[in-house]
Amino acid sequence: MPSTKKALHFLGSAQATAVSVAILGYGMSTEWAVSKMSCSKTGNDFTNGSAIVLYELFNGFITRGSCPVFGGYKTFQVFEKLAETGGAPQILHGIVITLLALCLLCSAGSILITLYNSVSNPYQTYMGPIGLYTCSSGSACISFLVLILYVVNVQLTEMSEDLVQNDVGSVLVDLKDKTSEFQVGYYLMIPYMVLSLLAILLVYLYEHAAYTHRQEQQRPTEDAPKEIMMY
Repeated sequence: MPSTKKALHFLGSAQATAVSVAILGYGMSTEWAVSKMSCSKTGNDFTNGSAIVLYELFNGFITRGSCPVFGGYKTFQVFEKLAETGGAPQILHGIVITLLALCLLCSAGSILITLYNSVSNPYQTYMGPIGLYTCSSGSACISFLVLILYVVNVQLTEMSEDLVQNDVGSVLVDLKDKTSEFQVGYYLMIPYMVLSLLAILLVYLYEHAAYTHRQEQQRPTEDAPKEIMMY
């Protein structure tokens, strides 16, 4: 059976990972970004319309005001609409969702490994600290990649413009002056990443202390007092 100190460190790591999963789960169910842009009918230099696209990971909302003539409000399925517009936004969004699924998988692995280590001592196997380091560091790295890819998709591609044009239909519109703001779902990736690193830190602190203790118990004989060695 592991010591009480070891059990507490690993249970604390499991708790940190469990909290990070709850945060990620909530983040995946709420808003991630809002894009706003001006809208006018093609060939008309006078711009008085606007369009707003609110993104969740799986659902979205388009609000048009005088774009191009009348306004409207529509809910859409993100994957379905991106499949209609095609191109890089569809690919990037699919990659983001896949990476988030991998984050959840890595976090689940971290929880299982830490709980197992709290009641056992599998130091030399993949179910030991090495397995935890791999899973939790994977979660942190993948979540960081998600942050970058999502910014690229919202800011640098024409995803929002394509979705608005698709919603308008056959009437061509000029969409410009796009601004984007990221919402709570996106920013919750940061505490998820921090908690994944915290899970690693808690186990590393225990492993470092245990290693130091073992080293002190296995000091070579040359460190012993000379009189004892001569005797």
